[in-house]
Amino acid sequence: MEILISEELSNPALDRLAQRFGVTADGQLWREPERLQAAVAETRVLLVRNQTQVTAELLQAAPNLLGIGRVGVGLDNIDVAAASSLGIVVVAPLNANAASVAELTFGLLLALARKIPQAEQSTRAGGWDRRTHTGIELESKTLSVCGLGRIGGRVARLAKAFGMRLLGYDPFVTADSAVVRETGAILCARIEEAVATADFISVHLPLTPETSHLFGVKVFAACKAGAYFINTARGGVVDETALLLALQSGQLGGAALDVREVEPPARGALESQPNVILTPHIGAFTREAQQRTFDAVAEDAERLLSGQPTQNFVNFDRPRRG
Repeated sequence: MEILISEELSNPALDRLAQRFGVTADGQLWREPERLQAAVAETRVLLVRNQTQVTAELLQAAPNLLGIGRVGVGLDNIDVAAASSLGIVVVAPLNANAASVAELTFGLLLALARKIPQAEQSTRAGGWDRRTHTGIELESKTLSVCGLGRIGGRVARLAKAFGMRLLGYDPFVTADSAVVRETGAILCARIEEAVATADFISVHLPLTPETSHLFGVKVFAACKAGAYFINTARGGVVDETALLLALQSGQLGGAALDVREVEPPARGALESQPNVILTPHIGAFTREAQQRTFDAVAEDAERLLSGQPTQNFVNFDRPRRG
């Protein structure tokens, strides 16, 4: 078995791979750890999205594995350190969906500011209630961008074009970085400082042990009363119980979530909040971003199997197995 696909993935780029290499596709394999472990033992390249948990234990059971292709950008379902220690290449086209996620973020921001979902639902039901759906302008409002990397940087640049004032929180970004110079963002050393005066807060941080539930009771209490909260990064960065309490108390004026702690989530209290917009993790789901992502992963899978260096590697460009 040369290539194993353990989730529901379909794209012409994968069809082209199957014309050259032996591809086994089982969209439900990620649900059955024992079957997955048996299958990966014979695999040279494993292709996943975000449901397959590529653990150190799974990798130890894959002596022939050369590389892992992540169809997307988040790496929280892959033990990259374990892969690296075994000499396994991890591929993820980290720039492929940045524009799409940034654009969705700004769409959600506008929808919160102008109460677009509520106005649409009311009008569709026969109403014509303009006063109830009075919104706010973005110009001169303050946006706090938490995470100023590939996506957060694009969001900051879009916000500047709308005339917004920018705050930034990112421990890995310095005041002389390009995104800070271009947007005029004021860097904050602490997350509480970054949210204290923000009218809108947009999250673009990876999920790590340090960021897990970073947005919890303490941070929401530090927010400006009535602020709007947007998360298009990773659901685990937010404590959803704390978020719900902040929304119900009025500490937050509204929220838009494209990602959840558990995906897909069970229906709960967030789904019934009138000031919450929920979308099913569609940040990267544009035709352009999906095609760029699949093309990049498929090309690197072919490179791995042909003995060539990969282009979208996270750790190293060639396998280092003995």
